[in-house]
Amino acid sequence: VAATPALLRGLQSRGLVELRERRVWRETLSARPGGQSVVPVLTDAQAIALEPITKALNSGAFSEHLLFGVTGSGKTELYLRATGHALAMGRQVICLVPEIALAAQTVERFVSRFPGRVALLHSGLTVGQQLDEWERIHQGQADIVVGPRSALFAPLERPGLIILDEEHEWTYKQDDVAPRYHARDVARELARVAGAALVLGSATPDVGTFHRAVSGATQLLELPDRIGGGAGLPPVQVVDMRDELRSGNLSIFSHALESSMTETLSRREQVLLFLNRRGTATLVQCRHCGHVFSCPRCSVALAHHAVRASLLCHRCGYSMRVPERCPQCRAAQLRFLGVGTQRVVEQVQQSFPGARVVRWDSDVPVSARGGSELQDVVHGGHVDVIVGTQMVAKGHDFPNVTLVGVISADVGLSVPDYRSSERVFQHMSQASGRAGRGVKPGRVVVQTYEPDNYVVQSAALHDYRAFYEQEIRYRRESYYPPFCSMVRLVFSHTNEDHCRREAERVHELLARRSESTDIRMTGPSPAFVRRLRGRYRWHLTVRGSQPTDVLAELALPRGWVVDVDPASVA
Repeated sequence: VAATPALLRGLQSRGLVELRERRVWRETLSARPGGQSVVPVLTDAQAIALEPITKALNSGAFSEHLLFGVTGSGKTELYLRATGHALAMGRQVICLVPEIALAAQTVERFVSRFPGRVALLHSGLTVGQQLDEWERIHQGQADIVVGPRSALFAPLERPGLIILDEEHEWTYKQDDVAPRYHARDVARELARVAGAALVLGSATPDVGTFHRAVSGATQLLELPDRIGGGAGLPPVQVVDMRDELRSGNLSIFSHALESSMTETLSRREQVLLFLNRRGTATLVQCRHCGHVFSCPRCSVALAHHAVRASLLCHRCGYSMRVPERCPQCRAAQLRFLGVGTQRVVEQVQQSFPGARVVRWDSDVPVSARGGSELQDVVHGGHVDVIVGTQMVAKGHDFPNVTLVGVISADVGLSVPDYRSSERVFQHMSQASGRAGRGVKPGRVVVQTYEPDNYVVQSAALHDYRAFYEQEIRYRRESYYPPFCSMVRLVFSHTNEDHCRREAERVHELLARRSESTDIRMTGPSPAFVRRLRGRYRWHLTVRGSQPTDVLAELALPRGWVVDVDPASVA
């Protein structure tokens, strides 16, 4: 029966009811009961890697460790063991994950080992859920916090262990709004102040992080082999798509990938197809006059999303319905070029009509990605083929996935950014690492138009060190981080001429300031995306041992963004 507060107070005054207050916590994944996990026996490599971390926790002094382990090598188990050791000493733990989508899987692992002691913090929770988790932490009811970079600011009084899983991920850098910070740098400083151990985990570490490790600034701990009785790292077959075209194959799938998918599906095993592009087509062009449909607010082509029956800007979110005719010449001959995840899904459904397909990218609602819905579907065997972007390649554990297909390994290699090769290597390696993580052996098929590129070759051999040696040589010769620090300055304005003049003015000013120093500048020039949300953008980069010195007390007018150690310069 519905009752208003006034009615209840009236009943209370007559002695008919008794009113009591009871705190009810709103449920998150951290509040769900889970079965107690079985603690596995550590391998020799795991035991050797864990020992320095426990020694550091015992000392109560700051320490930094890079846990460099191949995919499926048991890094998460070491996080749990180190967490147990920290809790036994009365310390608290922060475990950061790069994406909300990974929070569910990580929380479930921690909750099963430490029930009732885990809090989950991320923007996908409701305001009420975030408040409840914050209060649980503040009141000491939760001493383990799991979440993306914002979880660093949880109100813990005694942090003793800070973990960054997949530490190489660029999502740890907040670069869209101020303050522009990298969670790794903040975590390092928090650990230093608190006398805590900082553990950075990755199968494909950030080049700068690995350089710190081989230089001795960070302790390097290695897990070179997979665990759990699996067949080891999967073999990788590199397919030259130029040969496919010469043979007359115009399909998204090479002959090797399609036949591998047929075999895998016939064994009732799962397939993961990786492509770091959303949508159905990457651009729409008129066959008659060549007009390309572009965003009116950004200098980028609109991507076709068949599911929405619309053209969408992936930069600002602008959308329009797919037109029937070209707005320039009125011709009805439109062609859809390029491939996105939605197009891959369509091709799977066409080539394998009976296959159950799920798409996993940022077009999927945050509530589904941040919870366990998609994971439950995959783990429950309710899907045969998973099609996804980098989101599905980050740390997920799908035991029945035995085939990974990288649809286009070349995506990203041509981006004008000194980190582009590193990003592509990491995406390829992480995607390949989803295959064969259970007891069944896996395999990987990589499709590329650049089979001889050192990035493709190193990833195909699962050889991070080979990639690192070539990449670090390039960075040293070109004077890029980690051999210098970098600051990127971006000016935006609705008038492009004013934008250019202001960028040139600041460049001249900085050039005078940096005389007789080791400062090098690139630019000014239009940004890779020249126009964004109606504002033109020009940028320049400043590199040197102390580039912030030349920026000290520099008065910049409104419209400038200063990003120290940018995640990208594109």
